[in-house]
Amino acid sequence: MAERMEERLQKILSRYGVTSRRGAEQAILAGRVCLNGTVVTELGTKADPERDQIMVDDQILATYQTTYLLLHKPEGFLCTRHDPQGRKTILDLLPENYQTLFSVGRLDFYSSGALLLTNDGELANQLTHPRYHIAKTYQVWLEGYPSDRQLQQWADGMILDDKITQPAEITILQTTATATLLEIQLHEGRNRQIRRCAEQLGYRVKGIHRVGIGEIGLGDLAVGEFRSLRSLEINALRSSCIM
Repeated sequence: MAERMEERLQKILSRYGVTSRRGAEQAILAGRVCLNGTVVTELGTKADPERDQIMVDDQILATYQTTYLLLHKPEGFLCTRHDPQGRKTILDLLPENYQTLFSVGRLDFYSSGALLLTNDGELANQLTHPRYHIAKTYQVWLEGYPSDRQLQQWADGMILDDKITQPAEITILQTTATATLLEIQLHEGRNRQIRRCAEQLGYRVKGIHRVGIGEIGLGDLAVGEFRSLRSLEINALRSSCIM
């Protein structure tokens, strides 16, 4: 007989895309989860999803479908489920059957580009955890012309919130009469990191466009459109979270 592979219920529910890890804990405490026909309310309870019957709100766990999407976020949309000010959110770009998905990380209101959405809470938590440093590539327009010394300072690391940023890769792609286009690859995602670093150096950001996350690029995906991730892409994301 094969060995039982047990793990905490909240981790299982998150991995199967039922809800986030925190949401799974709340569901257990509320008595909405059954294990082999018995209601479970203890957070430490373990199970083997391959052998045990796990139900949430009378729905068998095996019927839940994990979904992974790549969205080309336009400017002027928030990465949130609801905005008290009534501004548009990324859920306005998705059909009804995808309204339960949540974004993996964020792009601010004025930024555009590649954004991952999923209901796989376990993978989402890993991808946003600082220890894994998943590479994200941006094209950034700055007003003016930063010097080589300034760009090297930015690449080496700058102080934000009393902590130095991780090293970045920065390349000049283009210059115009008034602006510079940079390609910036980051391995972390602090709040408004690119804008704040540019401001420290004395430059205003005119636009931020994320072109890739890890090995996943936008390609020819149109603004406001989305597609399902391919199996190879999902596996690559999972592999990037293994240390």
